[in-house]
Amino acid sequence: MQAELFVLRLSRNSGVLGLAGMPFTSQIFSTHTHSYAEVSGNYGILVVRPLLDLSKEDMYEICERSNQVWVEDPTNQSLLYARNRIRMSLRDSSSSAFKLELQAVISACRKTRIYIDYICGNLISKAVTVMDLGYAVIDLEILNESKIEDICLSKFIALVLKFISQRHRPIRGSTSKLLLDYTHTLPCKTSLTAAGCYLSPAPGSRGMKALVCSSVDCPLPSKMESSHLHFQAEQENCTSDEIVKIIADGKSYADSLIPDASDVHFLEGTSESVLTGARNLGMLSESTLSNILLLQKEEIQNFKSKSKVAADYKSEHGVKSVSTSRSEPLHPGQICCFMNRFFVTWKLSEEVTENATSEEANSDGVSEGQSRGCCRSCVFGHDMMVEVRNMSEPDWLYLANLSKSRTSENFQEQRHSLDSRVEQTEEKTNGCLDYARLSAQRALVSLKSIPLAARRGLPVLVNSQGLLLSIPSIGFKHCPCLMVSATFKPKVPLGGGHSTFI
Repeated sequence: MQAELFVLRLSRNSGVLGLAGMPFTSQIFSTHTHSYAEVSGNYGILVVRPLLDLSKEDMYEICERSNQVWVEDPTNQSLLYARNRIRMSLRDSSSSAFKLELQAVISACRKTRIYIDYICGNLISKAVTVMDLGYAVIDLEILNESKIEDICLSKFIALVLKFISQRHRPIRGSTSKLLLDYTHTLPCKTSLTAAGCYLSPAPGSRGMKALVCSSVDCPLPSKMESSHLHFQAEQENCTSDEIVKIIADGKSYADSLIPDASDVHFLEGTSESVLTGARNLGMLSESTLSNILLLQKEEIQNFKSKSKVAADYKSEHGVKSVSTSRSEPLHPGQICCFMNRFFVTWKLSEEVTENATSEEANSDGVSEGQSRGCCRSCVFGHDMMVEVRNMSEPDWLYLANLSKSRTSENFQEQRHSLDSRVEQTEEKTNGCLDYARLSAQRALVSLKSIPLAARRGLPVLVNSQGLLLSIPSIGFKHCPCLMVSATFKPKVPLGGGHSTFI
């Protein structure tokens, strides 16, 4: 029984979704951003907790019968930890009736969460369109016609925003209310930034659809990890077929147990409504409710005291600022999971074969002789490392100026005027100039179909001097020898991954 977690979350003012407790199964996803391994799919790690509902006495008996040594964590007796304080209070004051009644409330919260997850899944399939360029479109008309409860709508919005931003912080309080009001307003006429996303009316929708893009102005997490070995080992040991089958079987079983709306009692969502509703439904007696409220009050006081100490410490020692820079270095052949959203990789073709040159030259409208003259120094000089960053306004202005260059001489002058630090020899660069101009023209055509807000989330590659090399999402690259790809593969899928409370 997860009684201590229930009381702990109750003291933190969690709603019904938090009071449902820990799921029996869930997925966790890698935080590593770089790899040299091929990324075919991201199934994460499936965590299964088969002993979650067993008591300590049950666990002790299992160990005793199987001749396993019981090990007691010495920190379990420390009152410094909230979970220990609550556990000891429950042990001293709770009767068998208290445990049974509290378990009934937790089970009802789980049932409510299962129902909410089911409603959110249906809304995602009906009202959300995810674009390959990293943004989503929400059909507000479908949402308003559905007339669903606010708690379901709040979680639906949170799931979409967390998917686009890949920032998995809780969305609650005034931010949640602001987003609810935004989705309830038809037609949508305003824009806002919330939870790492920028929301605005979708172009051409007359305010009936909302565009959800990643906001590049929001701060990054304070810790970004880069690892090669861990990511490779994770890919090698990944049994994706087994994970997919387990998840599919679990969802199939869970779907068969989805409660009817009339059997779901706590859709108001707040902790107060859960306790009041449980008492009115006869799940909680007055004595059990009084004990729960007493435990909640004690832990709230402890939490406030601890929060004050933490605030004083931060005030005394200062708090490190969070970086807003999204530039990440990338070596040839390396795979970067940029902003946890795009898998970006690049390499240089040392020699362009005659067949490949002819094919690419024909498709790009560049003569074979022009294409064959390219070399690495025309874009890199002596530096063989690029940086990946977000697209910005100067990038598409650069493309516009580049596309208007009529001759190699004009382009060479323009490029030097855009970045006076670039030193290149005309003999080595002439082969790529017309290629870059025509590539920019094609890229601008693609760019026109992408909403302005969504452009800022696209990855671009620049060299060490900051000169634009490629925008793979719209097909621009400065040199035919440059092989670049950017695929929208968010680490955590839409819906937040698999979890079940059954």
